[in-house]
Amino acid sequence: MDYLEILARLGIAALAGGAIGLDRDLHGKPVGVRTLAIVSLGSAMIVIAGANLSATPNGDEISRVIQGLITGIGFLGAGVIVHQKDSAVTLGLTTAACIWLTSVIGIVCGLADWRLLLVSLPLTFLVLAIGGPIEKVVHKWWDRRES
Repeated sequence: MDYLEILARLGIAALAGGAIGLDRDLHGKPVGVRTLAIVSLGSAMIVIAGANLSATPNGDEISRVIQGLITGIGFLGAGVIVHQKDSAVTLGLTTAACIWLTSVIGIVCGLADWRLLLVSLPLTFLVLAIGGPIEKVVHKWWDRRES
């Protein structure tokens, strides 16, 4: 798989996840653009990395290790999520998603899939940098529309 195909797959995953996150955010749910874009990006990374494992002799054993890592890291991420009592505010979701994505990046590095890493890491920072401002702009538009 070449860089352009990796970029297309990861970019589309991030955009699709971000779009779903925007919808959830606009409806007052505790996830947004960045959180779901990161989850979708990380999931795409795992699938691409896993597809590369099918040709290796130890692919089954490595995939079981990856499954355990992803599950375990999910519990770690859950520890940083805080729901404020007496309010609809939930904090830490993007941080939890970043913890999970960081584990995926570690897996990709362990598999030495450098092309996947070189494409996904800048996309991750792009999602983190522009996700919040996009949410704010759309919130202003959405609030005016409902008034």
